[in-house]
Amino acid sequence: MADTLSSLADLKGSEAAPSDAPHYVQKLDKQGRAYATGKRKNAVARVWIKPGKGAVTVNGRPLDVYFARPVLRMILNQPLVVANRLAQYDLMITVAGGGLSGQAGAVRHGLSKALTHYEPDLRGALKKEGFLTRDSRVVERKKYGHKKARASFQFSKR
Repeated sequence: MADTLSSLADLKGSEAAPSDAPHYVQKLDKQGRAYATGKRKNAVARVWIKPGKGAVTVNGRPLDVYFARPVLRMILNQPLVVANRLAQYDLMITVAGGGLSGQAGAVRHGLSKALTHYEPDLRGALKKEGFLTRDSRVVERKKYGHKKARASFQFSKR
């Protein structure tokens, strides 16, 4: 059994344990693109990124046509702003399911994952902002005998 350490000075002199931290590598397809899937509520987004001038197409349409509200476009650009890569990548996105808000969240999640596949060094900054975590909140189902998921009919004894 190894010697027990009794002080910090002993710890400093001992050999360093090998780092078990995972080493992330670049994942690209044959066309040189990084791909990732993002999810939010019932929306699923498939995101491909490649080096370019910043062109973004969502379901074959430009970004400002598909996501007309500025808030949704801001949600999409958050990972690029944090990584300081705003006009360096062309994005090709297909998104399905849910509403526009859920779709924007799904694209943000997928874009963050795709950025980490293309540049693994960005993982720390994106993870710190919480963009790599899938937001698991979904709508609660309606229960039998209730008006909605939790709201019940008004009770009357007589």
